[in-house]
Amino acid sequence: YTHIFFYFLKKNQLSVIIYIMEEENISVNEDISSIDDIGIDLPDIPMPDDHPQAQEIEDEFEGAYKFAIIGVGQGGSRIAETFWNLGYRRVCVINTAKQDLKYINIPEDRKLLLDHGGAGKDPDTAERIFQENSEEICDFFHSKLGSSYDRVLVCAGAGGGTGAGGGPVVFKIVKDNTSATVGFISALPTKAEGNQVAKNTKRTMQKVVEYTKDGILSPLIVLNNEKIKQLYPGLSVNKFWTTANSSVCSLFHLFNKISAQDSSYTTFDKADLDTVLNSGIITFGATPIKTEQANDTDISKAIRNNLKKNILAGADISTGNVAACVMVVNNSLMDEVPQEALEHGFEQLNRLLTKDSTVHRGIYTSNKPGIAVYTVIGGLEPA
Repeated sequence: YTHIFFYFLKKNQLSVIIYIMEEENISVNEDISSIDDIGIDLPDIPMPDDHPQAQEIEDEFEGAYKFAIIGVGQGGSRIAETFWNLGYRRVCVINTAKQDLKYINIPEDRKLLLDHGGAGKDPDTAERIFQENSEEICDFFHSKLGSSYDRVLVCAGAGGGTGAGGGPVVFKIVKDNTSATVGFISALPTKAEGNQVAKNTKRTMQKVVEYTKDGILSPLIVLNNEKIKQLYPGLSVNKFWTTANSSVCSLFHLFNKISAQDSSYTTFDKADLDTVLNSGIITFGATPIKTEQANDTDISKAIRNNLKKNILAGADISTGNVAACVMVVNNSLMDEVPQEALEHGFEQLNRLLTKDSTVHRGIYTSNKPGIAVYTVIGGLEPA
């Protein structure tokens, strides 16, 4: 016997009507279809798709990896905006102050405001705000970044309030809710920003370095704004942040793009890039070489000077255990530059690192004049 119960509530009394269907061996489908036979007019109810189509987002270039970029706070949002300008399209930003989001030039729907009027350079306040809104943050990056990405980069300033307190929280939220590898770009303040900012920086860096040591965060890239002041004296206010952010983002972008391209000489491929990105703390460098300097010692000297002048911070180069060196040579120079000169440059980089280090190589041609040498070193110990 199959019993169907209908309950009606009227004037505080519960009435029960029982229909007894006396067909033996009745199937579930027959049960459902028989509802129409007992005089009930069922409305058409729209049902959600069992397999909703995921939002597809594509970058405006071909890279080895599809990165999702999340900027936290004002400094982190500027870095995220720089990636957007380079053609990355899985980009979003989060802040606690409306005015700090206003001048970030990415689509408005990629901005999340946790409206608390800012964190007042208090990372503890920011940390609490972000923890209280963790589900909203999780929904936001899932809906805006889609699911077709390989790696995530969380970008945040280390010395303020929102970025310093919220950046590590966002890292944990993303790490706990995605299978992608998650890295971190942190910007150090200048000395002129004061003691409280320096204290915030120490707090933030201790957290992200600890995550790196635990093997759950990679890569960690630390941008040193104080070094930018020293290397580029006299930069205007307008150019200062552009120079800082473009330097790190453009080098990161170059290695992502070039590792997706073949070379008729020596290819630096995705697997090579992967070993560097998985090595913890990393740093970048770039230097041009004039045609008349393209001999054995001048290329290696240029690499040494290049690594000394990079604007990234946080480690001693000699502690690195993995590196990549990509040389981009003018087409016409390929008939003039001796192979030994390039080899000497690669060997120079190897000697700068730890004893059992690995140096991945790439040689590419270009229509641009001269030779450009690009380096990335990983597995660094924090200073």
